[in-house]
Amino acid sequence: MPDPTAEQQRIREDLFMGADAPAFLPGQTYRSITEKIGGIVLGQRHPWKVWWPVFGVGFGLTMLLLFAITWLLVKGVGIWGINIPVAWGFAIINFVWWIGIGHAGTLISAILLLLRQDWRTSINRFAEAMTLFAVACAGLFPLLHLGRPWLFYYMLPYPNTMWLWPQFRSPLAWDIFAVLTYGTVSLLFWYVGLVPDLATARDRAKSRASRLTFGLLSLGWRNSARHWHRYQTAYLLLAGLATPLVISVHSIVGLDFAASVVPGWHTTIFPPFFVAGAIFSGFAMVLILLIPIRKLYGLESMVTMRHIDLAAKVMLATGLITSYGYVNEAFFAWYTAAEPEMYMMANRMTGPYAPYYWALIACNFLAIQVLWFRPLRHNLWLLWIVALLVNIGMWLERFVIVVTSLHRDFLPAAWDMYYPTFWDWATYFGTIGLFFMLMFLFIRFVPMISMSEMRELIHHAVEGETAHEEAHERRVAASPTASPYTDQETRS
Repeated sequence: MPDPTAEQQRIREDLFMGADAPAFLPGQTYRSITEKIGGIVLGQRHPWKVWWPVFGVGFGLTMLLLFAITWLLVKGVGIWGINIPVAWGFAIINFVWWIGIGHAGTLISAILLLLRQDWRTSINRFAEAMTLFAVACAGLFPLLHLGRPWLFYYMLPYPNTMWLWPQFRSPLAWDIFAVLTYGTVSLLFWYVGLVPDLATARDRAKSRASRLTFGLLSLGWRNSARHWHRYQTAYLLLAGLATPLVISVHSIVGLDFAASVVPGWHTTIFPPFFVAGAIFSGFAMVLILLIPIRKLYGLESMVTMRHIDLAAKVMLATGLITSYGYVNEAFFAWYTAAEPEMYMMANRMTGPYAPYYWALIACNFLAIQVLWFRPLRHNLWLLWIVALLVNIGMWLERFVIVVTSLHRDFLPAAWDMYYPTFWDWATYFGTIGLFFMLMFLFIRFVPMISMSEMRELIHHAVEGETAHEEAHERRVAASPTASPYTDQETRS
């Protein structure tokens, strides 16, 4: 028997699915928003029975990561599966994958803010945190791949007596500046948006330690008009700074490959192809996390089916762009008639790594076709599985791009197979554990939905209803034949 309460909730959500639908279900007030979101942070309504096991798994995998890094520093990169010619192995694969996952947060928080899309409000804080933690995981891999990570500062243009400078014509040097800029702006954007909510937590906290901590972090916020003016100005400026980073960062990552002469990499489509793939995998990760957390914390009234439906549509659109990139790669390998390119494409489709290639096509193209249909987009179990398949497919795509182009290049005498070792997998799964551990710490100690922006939406909704009622009253007063009922009452 279906749950009548859940069925009523589904019907209410379906009624509020239009383009102009509010970003929350009716019945929300300033008080209910503050109590529901603030109560999670202050420990008043926290599902500890689920939180602790998930946090424990993440913590355990993080310990595995630390052990793998320690052994790497003791023994060197020889414990990985990299060889000649596959000198770029899991480290670069996972770096590109994690950077891509972080892109959805910047898109949701910055670009949708500039486009005045109110549906971003319920998920932007969550997505911004996902960006920060994904960038933190991504940044580990290039450092560890150096072999001597304690000399990472050689990549920076610092003054030195040896006149040892980075090669600024190399996209690998550009990565340093792109990722550092991306992480810094994302952190500032996230923290500035947090300040009003940290002040709310400060005022509602019971313990002295909580009041002191939130008080220091809220920077003396007093909710004055002057504070709001400065806050909104800074928030808008940071959104403008973050917007070009959505395009530039993963374009530079794509140029890491496109600037080379390796078959399969030397193509101009890589920068836009990588950007589309990054947003594709980022929205998939948003849905992977958002669907269970929405249910676990009872946030269905604020994270509605409208949010999930729109995120699924963005995932479908970017997935189709990514699939176009796959077709483009195959077409130009044939059209150029360059023998190395033609062999590379044939090797991807029929060579020793062919199962990985066809698996990524199945995950990134075939699986998303169900998203054309609204009833299937609203099936949360199915949507969650599709999002999971997309992230698996995007990881496989990075694996295929890196490995199949390197393991058989121009010189057959140098051909070799690439087999990741236990330490490759331990480092990779360790970063997944680190990501989930940080996400659940964020959910526990920081408001995961912006209370100030949600209250602002309620304010605008009330103002809109009042203006509509006043306009209707004026229309009734001006026309004696007009109906005394509102439009909604007349329709009902």
